[in-house]
Amino acid sequence: MADRIPVERLREFAARVLLALEVDPAHATTTARRLVDADLRGRTGHGMIRLAPYSARIRAGGYNLRPAITVVNDTPVSALVDGDNGLGQVVVTQAVELAVEKARNSGIGWVGTVHSNHAGAAGVYTAMALQAGFAAMYFAVANGNGMPPWGGRERLLGTNPLAVAFPGGDQPPFELDIATTVASHGTIEVKARAGEPLPEGWVVDFDGAPITDPARVEDGFLVPIGGYKGAGLNFVIGAIAGVMTGAAFGRNVVEFRHDHVTPTNTGQSILVFRPDLFLPDGPYDARMGAVLEDFRSSESSTDAPIRLPGDRARATAADNLANGIAVAESVLAQLRQLADELGVEPLPA
Repeated sequence: MADRIPVERLREFAARVLLALEVDPAHATTTARRLVDADLRGRTGHGMIRLAPYSARIRAGGYNLRPAITVVNDTPVSALVDGDNGLGQVVVTQAVELAVEKARNSGIGWVGTVHSNHAGAAGVYTAMALQAGFAAMYFAVANGNGMPPWGGRERLLGTNPLAVAFPGGDQPPFELDIATTVASHGTIEVKARAGEPLPEGWVVDFDGAPITDPARVEDGFLVPIGGYKGAGLNFVIGAIAGVMTGAAFGRNVVEFRHDHVTPTNTGQSILVFRPDLFLPDGPYDARMGAVLEDFRSSESSTDAPIRLPGDRARATAADNLANGIAVAESVLAQLRQLADELGVEPLPA
């Protein structure tokens, strides 16, 4: 069973925890908002479940709680945000805001990050650009390697996520948010906390046999989406968000879940652009709206209507805003323990 807690109450609680850990007040507010944004959209592997691990890293000294976040290599259409080892949600939020500003002025803004940290659900950031009226693509290097290059045995690749958002004209937008592995570590953690086995095809051992016990994930590899194609896409994302930004990729990636001290030098990249760049006289909205309507109304292979990427996230968000976010009891117990340790008012029992 999971208790449903109002969105604002979760945001306030997360901010209070971070403030108790001496995080900059503005950064605590931003991080709390992005965490709850993830839960709001149903990305529970990147929501409040992350607050305790973040807190452990803060206590270990793994974050800079008063970072001097700077913009370098600035041009009218691009920039690099140096996060100075600050909280990832803060660094990436600033990168998105800068990319949106550039897109308003120049039609396109591409901003990378360096010396950042784990920033949670990818789709949260493309949604920010979407709300400002823009299309967006987001790339990130994951904070741990769990997969080899195709045909290999050394873990040199992570879950490296991709998010893409297109405004839909008079239709709901298209919002893709995926890891380039079949399952992310966050999703596996949700299964583990629920005491559920992993579906076959998420993780395999060194001989290719399926691993379904969440406790044995480290005994094997994550599986890429689409075989060698997914492994190739995973590398592309790492090149864009890691190599091109000066951030960690491959052997340089720090295992965020196990090393709470070493700066991760995480890299992300957000591309924001006017959706009508190629059709400035106005047909974009009509064309995209017609395509999305056609796809959603096309013949379904089941009794359910066609659902495009982002449709479930929006429905989940609407339900969660109205009725509160369901927080698993195992996560609530961890959060209550954290509140007790920090002298913070706990979430309801």
